[in-house]
Amino acid sequence: MMIDCQGLTKRFGTQTAVDHLSLQVNQGEIFGLVGPDGAGKTTTIRMLCGVMTPDDGEARVAGIDVRREPDALKHRISYMSQRFGLYGDLTVDENLRFYADLYEVPRREREARIPRLLSFSNLEPFRRRLADQLSGGMKQKLGLACALIHTPTVLFLDEPTNGVDPISRRDFWQLLYTFLQEGVTIFISTAYLDEAERCNRVALLHEGGLLAYDTPARMKGLLRDTVLELRCDQSRTARELLKPVPIFNDVVIAGDRLHLVVSAAAGVERGRTAVRERLEQAGITIHRLEAVTPSLEDLFIEIVRRNRSSSTAVGRSGSE
Repeated sequence: MMIDCQGLTKRFGTQTAVDHLSLQVNQGEIFGLVGPDGAGKTTTIRMLCGVMTPDDGEARVAGIDVRREPDALKHRISYMSQRFGLYGDLTVDENLRFYADLYEVPRREREARIPRLLSFSNLEPFRRRLADQLSGGMKQKLGLACALIHTPTVLFLDEPTNGVDPISRRDFWQLLYTFLQEGVTIFISTAYLDEAERCNRVALLHEGGLLAYDTPARMKGLLRDTVLELRCDQSRTARELLKPVPIFNDVVIAGDRLHLVVSAAAGVERGRTAVRERLEQAGITIHRLEAVTPSLEDLFIEIVRRNRSSSTAVGRSGSE
């Protein structure tokens, strides 16, 4: 077990940022911590890195107790924050050498490691370019190379592709898979649910609490309802027409399509009929309507909806 945390909790005044979080990460896997802004992802990573002290609970990373031995973690992990500290007035090569100094990497090791990292990240042609002159995607690759200069056991990445274009996001993930083969355990937080599909296992976090935790495939099986995928003209108008239909628990835009979550009680055929009736009356052409495997986004939205419904029911019950 590379990461093991039990009941990890962090409060800021009356606000609980992380609420009794328990999870384990195996050696050599990519583990995704997934949730929207404010879910507690950054706070969780900072506690696991020994940067922030938990209020309750405990965690061990690479066998080290993060509460009692935070300094011992330094040479076992690497933490790439949302604003990783690249130095814009230094070149690519100089940034790598600076971090090699910071992590006390022996000279002989760094001379072998730097060319390898430059090759992996496709930064070799740009090694003499100032960091400020790199594109957003190239800066992320350089940040990753700097984070790996001392060959950490565990790599923590806090929303590393936030604001990066889709092609650079793809390249970045290909780079992560390369380092995964090198035996590095990767713990990554992201708000992009499509990225979570690329992880070995994921934990869905919402308002500091753990909603679900498993492989992406098994987690999708938690969704009891059916998902209909709709391609049609005027998708936004179609969404407004279909949202009020009681048998649809949710209607969300997914690229150029709509995903309709049909309640298990209603069933897929009633869902199809409702879609056809509503859209035909409005003169909207349907190009495709079929049941599909739910995405993690579908699951996340449905679990949050259930929790809110449950909380509302409890609140009403308590007030009666």
